[in-house]
Parts: sequence; C-alpha cells; structure tokens
Amino acid sequence: MDTMDIHQILKKLPHRYPILLVDRVLEMEKGVRIKALKNVTINEPFFTGHFPHRPVMPGVLMLEALAQAAALLSFETTGDTPDSDTVYYFVGIDGARFKRPVEPGDQLILDVAVDRVKAGIYKYKARASVDGELAVEAELMCTMRKVS
Repeated sequence: MDTMDIHQILKKLPHRYPILLVDRVLEMEKGVRIKALKNVTINEPFFTGHFPHRPVMPGVLMLEALAQAAALLSFETTGDTPDSDTVYYFVGIDGARFKRPVEPGDQLILDVAVDRVKAGIYKYKARASVDGELAVEAELMCTMRKVS
C-alpha cells in the first residue's frame, strides 16, 4: 500500500495553488484504488465568495479534487509523469450527487477506484466523505492527451 506526501504529489500533478486540491495520499493500490485527503481551510480563496455568510466548498471543486486523486492513481499505475506536453482532461462526469456540505475545518477523504480502462479513457467510481459521511459521489471519465 503506497502513500504520498505533498512533495511527491507536486512532482506528479501539474496543478498549483489555488487549484491543487490533494494534500496527501493515505493509501494506494496501483491500478485499483486510491484514498487521499484534502484539508479544507477558511483560507481557501473560493470561500470569500462562496458564500460570505456561510462558507461552503463548491461541488465542482470537490469533483476536481476527486479527479486529481484519480490522476495520481493513473500516473502511478502507468509510471507516467506529466510534462508540459501532457494534460489530464475530464471527458465526462456521470451520476454526480451532492449529499453533504463541506465547510472550513473539514477533512475531505477522497476515495477513487478504477472501474475500467478502454481506448485511453479511464472510468472511475469516486466518492468523497467527511467524518465517514458521504459528501459527493460520481463516475468520472478522464484521459491524458498530448498538447502542442
């Protein structure tokens, strides 16, 4: 079972502040699943506008955090390291359901499992929870593409 700290994550993901949304990998079985952590703090830039009177993490950012965890799993599984010529894209999100608001002080646990890989398209079953309570679930489809 593999783990990753922030220094290893920064070597694998091209994302940087304010869009890097994975702080630590807690568990990983290459080609199978990943469990990662996002610490949600009041210092996140989106909280100033979402919402000033009741800060809530936007659902699309929870999905992005799950996609970043999926990317880490894919890169570790294939042995690839992203470079300036490679981008990891969303190609689909199905069945997204938001079950609980995520607020400052929460630890968002990201659980992503490979569902299938076909023609370079990765499909994942993804769930994020706080204190064991489901916050969001979705099926994510992603692919890596060379850009010029």
